[in-house]
Amino acid sequence: MDEPGRRTPPHTRRGGEPADQESGYPSASTNPSASAAVRGRTALRSPEPVAAQPRSPAGAGGKRAGKTRWVGRVVLALVVLAAGGTAAVVLKQQDAAAVASEKLTQAWQIPAPAADDTLIGSWLTDKLLVRAGSRGGLRAYDLTDGKQVWRAAGAGSGAKRDTVPCAMSPTLSAEGIGTVAFGEDASTCTRLAGLDASTGKILWSMPLTSGKHPTAVTASTYVQGKVATIVSESFLGGVDVRTGSRVWGYKARGHYCNAYDWGADGVVLVDDYCLDRKTRFTLTAYDGRTGKVIWRKSESAHSDVTHILSGKPLVAAVHTARQDAVRVLGTTGTGRKLAVGDDELMPGNNTGADHSAQLHGNVLVTPALASGSPVIDGYDTTTGAKLWTLRSAALAVAASGADDKVHAVTTSGSPQLITIDPRTGRTTPVAGLSAGAGKWNFTSGTAYVTPDGGVLELNALGSNGGVRLYR
Repeated sequence: MDEPGRRTPPHTRRGGEPADQESGYPSASTNPSASAAVRGRTALRSPEPVAAQPRSPAGAGGKRAGKTRWVGRVVLALVVLAAGGTAAVVLKQQDAAAVASEKLTQAWQIPAPAADDTLIGSWLTDKLLVRAGSRGGLRAYDLTDGKQVWRAAGAGSGAKRDTVPCAMSPTLSAEGIGTVAFGEDASTCTRLAGLDASTGKILWSMPLTSGKHPTAVTASTYVQGKVATIVSESFLGGVDVRTGSRVWGYKARGHYCNAYDWGADGVVLVDDYCLDRKTRFTLTAYDGRTGKVIWRKSESAHSDVTHILSGKPLVAAVHTARQDAVRVLGTTGTGRKLAVGDDELMPGNNTGADHSAQLHGNVLVTPALASGSPVIDGYDTTTGAKLWTLRSAALAVAASGADDKVHAVTTSGSPQLITIDPRTGRTTPVAGLSAGAGKWNFTSGTAYVTPDGGVLELNALGSNGGVRLYR
């Protein structure tokens, strides 16, 4: 029995049985008609006794995400979204034309490990850059001279060691601990590890597969406070970031459910269809630290959360059969739409390593495409209005506590570091960047502003180069 009006897609689905509350793994189906699991990454899936249908594929029912995947990994991309009746606003079109008097020169450069290397994630501390790549593995570099400080061999032991990073938490805990998933390749994850960013020491590791769910799949991971969440089709839950001990595990609402999951810092969203419940469709927000329900909303059909831009307040791009919209979701799961118009909000470098969308007070600053060209947009999350658009610039991630301004690097003419006032979009030049050796290739999510005011350039693809520091 299928959901009305739905078509089974070529990916796996979570089974009709509830997940193990302690482990986050779903229990095995006893129904002989359960379909075999197929490798994929859109839902929390396993063989199920009822063919409960997920949402229709991209392109059906209206405008969908323009970029939903990258090579070897699954991307949470943003859809092209309509204003949906929001009142028009007068926008300030800012183009950084002023030239900074200060000049930063290239201090060091690290070549890419291979042309087909893909950036999986990165951390910046006061002393180190930690970079995870599909070919270069997990390595730390000294910010002073670019020399390698440590390299993690992977998670597991002996012949069962998994060496290729496939997911990385965007941030570290207050103690400097982050989570990295490893596998045999950058597309599938078999173990999750907690890692000390200062030393590269693996503090703990846990399997992301089991006897009931042996297939390695893609995953994402986030650190919020002392809890790390794991979001994948075979495991959804939280663990203590220091020890790896389980804090919470997902449990389905019924025995015959499909469930689809998305994560961000501090929040997990689950869209489900349960055949054995009066309310068939729901969208639920869970606290990433505790696993407790923040809100649950009944629906008439599946929703596709194409991207989460902010965990608190929760700002998400949601696709339904009727519309696409970026919404600020309140305590009940409903909220104001952002007036994105024809802009396409999306990760700037088309990899899961890009987490450059930023919230400054009640202003969301995010990469976007306007008429096919990269821009930076500012939105008021209280009113939904678009405040400004900045062209020819790439968002940069500033060192913690640097200031409340938005940092970016211009991408036309000679590159320079600028700051952006989040409310007005007004730009102020900070420092020019010398060309150095090779061609610069700044995109949103691949630039850091270091604690001492330098600029780190991380290329998302090895074919574009490796890492450079300007100071």
